[in-house]
Amino acid sequence: MFIEGNVQDVHFRDNAHETARAHDLTGWIRNLEDGRVEGVFEGSEEDVETMIEWCRTGPIKADVEDVEVEVGNPQGDLEDFEKQ
Repeated sequence: MFIEGNVQDVHFRDNAHETARAHDLTGWIRNLEDGRVEGVFEGSEEDVETMIEWCRTGPIKADVEDVEVEVGNPQGDLEDFEKQ
């Protein structure tokens, strides 16, 4: 998933990390040099959908303009959720 807008330096990754862990998701989230945030989430379909919806708004200081979701087959090799 790629999140675009004012999503860096607004605690997006910190809040995404907390939200993902609360929903027992595995994966990671990181800032990209072009100003976007990239995330990979694995878990139940319902929990992943909840995370996607959260990413559409993000934390209070974020201004999300676009969310690009790419659905793939879960690999099952992620053990935790990391903020990179």
